[in-house]
Amino acid sequence: MIIGPLTLSTLSENPVYKQFFKQDTGEWDNHVELGLWADLMIIAPATANTLAKMANGICDNLLIATYLSAKCPVWFAPAMDLDMYKHPSTIQNIKKLISYGNVCIEPTEGELASGLIGKGRMEEPEVIASLVDSVLNKSNEFLGKKVLVTAGPTYESIDPVRFLGNHSSGKMGIAIADEFAAKGAEVTLVCGPSKIKSQNRLVNRIDVKSAEEMFDACKEIQSDIDVAVMAAAVADYTPADFSTQKVKKADGDLKIELERTKDILKYLGDNKLDKQILVGFAMETQNELENAGLKAEKKNADFIVLNSLNEKGAGFQGDTNKVTFVYNNQSSESFDLKSKLDVAKDIANKVHELIVKNA
Repeated sequence: MIIGPLTLSTLSENPVYKQFFKQDTGEWDNHVELGLWADLMIIAPATANTLAKMANGICDNLLIATYLSAKCPVWFAPAMDLDMYKHPSTIQNIKKLISYGNVCIEPTEGELASGLIGKGRMEEPEVIASLVDSVLNKSNEFLGKKVLVTAGPTYESIDPVRFLGNHSSGKMGIAIADEFAAKGAEVTLVCGPSKIKSQNRLVNRIDVKSAEEMFDACKEIQSDIDVAVMAAAVADYTPADFSTQKVKKADGDLKIELERTKDILKYLGDNKLDKQILVGFAMETQNELENAGLKAEKKNADFIVLNSLNEKGAGFQGDTNKVTFVYNNQSSESFDLKSKLDVAKDIANKVHELIVKNA
């Protein structure tokens, strides 16, 4: 052992707990008390072995005993070799831990102990310390709240090469996810194909491709969330048949039969629980307010964020947006052209207002 308990204790000026009982006195190191005492528990580095024990409740050391006793938020920072990190069992264990409400601090890419280059390096301690500082000293408007956000487009495959999609970049939804996380929420971002990265490392991102995959991801956590903001541009239709081989060009026209995709917003609205807040998005080009109001009513949404392609500076790809909040009682509230970051703040503020009202 290069760095032992004595070194850590000396540098931190705090005791270091390693065993259930102190070897010299036999005194019990109370893991229950430690779990109740902490405001935040960080497990870093979290090896493949530790992740497996955490995910399956294998309580054979003081760390796991404390983890199982913790009443505070728990973060874990995976650290292992590339192939170990990519192994299906590790991926499943991480998903399981996230489903328990734990937060994964994603590892970075770089040179690993084996000499391989890839993902698996524990995030730098300075970055983790910065995250802790930002959380413990941030706004806590949504502390204890679980928020689901969708973002980006969906791609509906025609064959292995071609797909039906749209121009959504994911910027708006990702900005919303970051804003809720910055205000204390535990955020799950279900994101379609997008190159945009979240600026908040505490956002739990689930990457999906199709409308069906996005529906399944949202359905899985629907009953466990307090707020859902559906900002993704989900395809309304998908090819009825997928060709396993590339469709070859031929003389004449090609006709593709389409079928409706599952309506994620309507599913969440139909299964909305008491005090859940549901926010939808609408991109309109005509009869904007009327269509958005009908959408809010039909989908049982608290409000719809209306975008109009007729407004300069609004819509896909750009860094700005001009929106109107349309409520299910047909009233509306319009905003000036703003950055998407500021629009995200307006959405979070309105959701907080509704939470306080419904309390």
